[in-house]
Amino acid sequence: MRLEYEYFTGQATELAPDLLGKILCHKTPSGIFRHRITETECYYGEADTACHASKGKTERTKILYGKGGTAYVYLCYGIHNLFNIVTGAEGFPQAVLIRGVEGHTGPGRLTKAMGIDRSLNGVDLTVSDVLWVEDNGCRPDYDKSKRIGIDYAAEADRNRLWRFVIRHPKETDIV
Repeated sequence: MRLEYEYFTGQATELAPDLLGKILCHKTPSGIFRHRITETECYYGEADTACHASKGKTERTKILYGKGGTAYVYLCYGIHNLFNIVTGAEGFPQAVLIRGVEGHTGPGRLTKAMGIDRSLNGVDLTVSDVLWVEDNGCRPDYDKSKRIGIDYAAEADRNRLWRFVIRHPKETDIV
């Protein structure tokens, strides 16, 4: 079932772990890519020095201040498109970075594999027939850790446990 607008009105701090197990869908001329989300990170408000909105509203970051359920796709290091989902109410900048999906670890690798690029920046995931998120009831266990690649952020923000990764059972855990 496609996630609707009401789902995305939740805070990024709550939705980042809740998006684990959901299905990211992208319709391309080659067909529809469907991959389970396995890793996310939370970015929350102007006070979060790791968040793009920490310097305020700019042409680049204005989408972060928009309504929940909007795609925020930006270029990183001049080569990687990174896909985020804006969450919460309009006016407060927050988003969840999708860092990994089944079969593709790393935010740049997943967008390349799924054909997600900046042409999808600003797409409304709740009504788009090109890019959306589905829920098939999967509720995986997960681990929390520090976010990756934010050395520029204040120490308190670097130490937040706002990265969430599906916990894969070890061979010894399987009965």
